[in-house]
Amino acid sequence: MQRKQGQSQFEKRPQGGTKSLVKIIKMAHPQWGYMITGLLLSLVGVFANLLAPKYSGNLINSFMGKQGADYKLIGIVLALFMGGALISALGSFLTSVAGEQLVKNLRSIIWERLAILKVRYFDQTKSGEITSRLTNDTTQVKRLVANDLPNFVTSFLQMLGAIVLMFSTDWHLALWILLAAPVTLLFLMPIMMFSRKVGHATQDAMADFSGVAQETLAEMRLVKSSGAEEQIKTTGNQSIERLFHFGRKEAVIDGTVGPVMNLVMMGLFVVILFVGALRIAHGQSTMGTLFSFLMYLFQIMPAFMSIGTFSTTYAKTQGSTQRLTEILDESAEDFDKGQVVELEGKTLSMQNVNFGYSDSEEILHNITMEAKPNTIVAFVGPSGGGKTTIFQLLERFYDPNSGVIKIGNQSIENINLKNWRQQIGFVSQDSAIMAGTIRDNLTYGSDATYTDDQLWHVLQLAYADKFVKKMPNQLETQVGERGIMISGGQRQRLAIARAFLRDPKILMLDEATASLDSESEAMVQKALEQLMKNRTTLVIAHRLATIVDADQIYFVEQGTITGSGSHAELLKTHPLYKEYVQEQLVTQ
Repeated sequence: MQRKQGQSQFEKRPQGGTKSLVKIIKMAHPQWGYMITGLLLSLVGVFANLLAPKYSGNLINSFMGKQGADYKLIGIVLALFMGGALISALGSFLTSVAGEQLVKNLRSIIWERLAILKVRYFDQTKSGEITSRLTNDTTQVKRLVANDLPNFVTSFLQMLGAIVLMFSTDWHLALWILLAAPVTLLFLMPIMMFSRKVGHATQDAMADFSGVAQETLAEMRLVKSSGAEEQIKTTGNQSIERLFHFGRKEAVIDGTVGPVMNLVMMGLFVVILFVGALRIAHGQSTMGTLFSFLMYLFQIMPAFMSIGTFSTTYAKTQGSTQRLTEILDESAEDFDKGQVVELEGKTLSMQNVNFGYSDSEEILHNITMEAKPNTIVAFVGPSGGGKTTIFQLLERFYDPNSGVIKIGNQSIENINLKNWRQQIGFVSQDSAIMAGTIRDNLTYGSDATYTDDQLWHVLQLAYADKFVKKMPNQLETQVGERGIMISGGQRQRLAIARAFLRDPKILMLDEATASLDSESEAMVQKALEQLMKNRTTLVIAHRLATIVDADQIYFVEQGTITGSGSHAELLKTHPLYKEYVQEQLVTQ
């Protein structure tokens, strides 16, 4: 399957929008009590910060007058500065705690959604990109809700309050600051618009790099054995170069905004000093008023910066919410609907089934087959013919485009999905082993509690007990990521032991011994023969002995069943099957 690639630099994409952001925040259930209390405390801090310059101006005027120092004013000014700082710090703490709770809940929601998404989604999306959504995008939402949004609200009110107080104190001086706002916006708006575009592209480039890195690092043995070190250096450096390209643009933006704001700040500072000095000289203002104005100026400019950067952060968060919403809106498996059905003693059948991984290409054509209870049904034929795809339909990883799959007289679509999969055992040619202990892997996916005796029993049935007993920690031995610390044959036997523990009613074997050496194959084959007893078994076969012993054989080529019957019947009626058997005789 073709995987999704990173989007181009400024490719048009649907925005997450405010509605999507609000929806995600509601779903995440942040601690509203902490959030609202923190915001209210921050507003109290803003109020204290706004009063501080006014009282500081009065204090300066008292020093300039004949009455001398006013200790009451000094106490008020100190209380406003220190109290405002402490209250603002407490407000920030509470909103940060609420933000951490939000990101925890949001990640839990996304993780639980990923667990039930259909296999098709994982076919089309790199695991690194999914990881980036789970970590980077959820963090971006938290940053907006817990940090940038409260800062935006408090900064806006602080700037508004400062302007109102400046006009009430000396509207002539305030007018000069007000006139500077359009000039500042004229400088900053193009930079901010460009920053929004770069922010989107940077996030996509980061997700693409995460995908490349995770995919490569997971297959380092393949890299080494293939001598592909230079190749992965090239692909990795291309992704890094793309990240650097956008990082450099962000550096230009960051490097431009600071000097522009400093220029505006210093320009206003000089204007206020010049105009204020003239008004003091003409007796139209006081030194305390000028001092208050300078303090308000130092409050307004950071607030203006915070308001300006909020649009960029909000744009980035819209991109994040859009990607998170895509996951939440993705079609998921339904584990609640359907009947609980016992599969034992019932015939499994496929009737006129057609299927394709995409609408443009059909893989299976008019597949009809039948597996009677407690029989062995073998699927043989050239590689790429569609045998594994048939198994994936039976596992209900995908739904047929047309046709029906039945157990008895009932369509499997009407059977509860969890109940269906619990009664199916699947052993592939490269059985998946999770990082963890042998015990963890044997009981993986099961809600039941098993004793050590039960685990050793299934290990014995799978001819795996001897090598497990030789391990230093036996059942508690760590097998490493993807079972890398044990051999291929040992992984297969653990997978067979896991299947024994599940006691499936239908067993599916996908060339379970195909990639093993002769000694390991013999051990695994003995274990499989034990496992196949008294249960319906479907097997993708390459061993002649398995094919000959099958009750029914289906020859699959180019997505079509071109012949079926017993081994003897197919030898007489199907030339390609006869040729296939002769090839097996030569190789085995």
